[in-house]
Amino acid sequence: MKKLKKISIGKIICTIIMILIGLVMIVPLLNILAKSVSHPDMVSKLKGYNILPKGFSLVNYQVIMNNPVVLRSIINSLIITNGGVTINIILTASAAYVLTRPNLVGKKIFMYFFIIMMIFEPGLVQEYLLMKDIHLLDNLLAMMLYKSVNVYYLIILMRFMEEVPISLVEAASMDGAGHVKILFKIIIPLCRVPLLTIGMFYAVYHWNEFFKSSIFLTSKNNTVLQVLLRQFVVNSDSQVIVGAANILANNHIAQLDNGSLKAATIVVAVIPILLLYPIILKYYTSGVLTGGVKE
Repeated sequence: MKKLKKISIGKIICTIIMILIGLVMIVPLLNILAKSVSHPDMVSKLKGYNILPKGFSLVNYQVIMNNPVVLRSIINSLIITNGGVTINIILTASAAYVLTRPNLVGKKIFMYFFIIMMIFEPGLVQEYLLMKDIHLLDNLLAMMLYKSVNVYYLIILMRFMEEVPISLVEAASMDGAGHVKILFKIIIPLCRVPLLTIGMFYAVYHWNEFFKSSIFLTSKNNTVLQVLLRQFVVNSDSQVIVGAANILANNHIAQLDNGSLKAATIVVAVIPILLLYPIILKYYTSGVLTGGVKE
């Protein structure tokens, strides 16, 4: 009985700790959401721990979405994220498949090279000159191809591919399947869980990248959302989000609370990634149930 009491008390303590950690993480997000939908005249009454809005108004989101530059930046971010993740997954899975082949010559040399590349990355100047030489400056493809293969994720995926029974590959090869068919028909379905996890990490990276985007993408038509977000939230450049034309055409915009407008911009930037997690979790769970194999 004493042992059961100790276990139950331990579970209660762990549950309380997890609830506190969850509150620390979710309360700031709910506060930002509440601030973004609060009425401009009442938002000053909202404290840092309040999660319910003061009044209700969508004027901040209307102002943001009425700016064509913001809409274009959201579309650019979505294109870069989707295209980049697709390229990342294909190249990372292909490289991991090649490096896990038992008869690969020079495997150790390749691994040493990748580890060195992971530790010693090329500098910003070299990356800029490379993009310039291949004519990808101010092109969305530059951000899709940048960091095409993360060596750390590559090594993780290799560990999973090494667990795939070699008998499956040999049987497929005897039936006439080539390496491409084996990769996409056998290896990738069996490695669905790590691929989804790696894909999620790649998606978060592409969506949140602003430093290299601000260097490689210079025109307004190719601006991404995170660059605008930084200019507004950090540099307090409200024209980036609101737009000079909107300010001149609508006098009430000048009366908006700058903090609530920043909160609305942050929510717009965070929502796509938050929506990604339940989708990934659904396929992650099904992958755990169907992705296992036995010799």
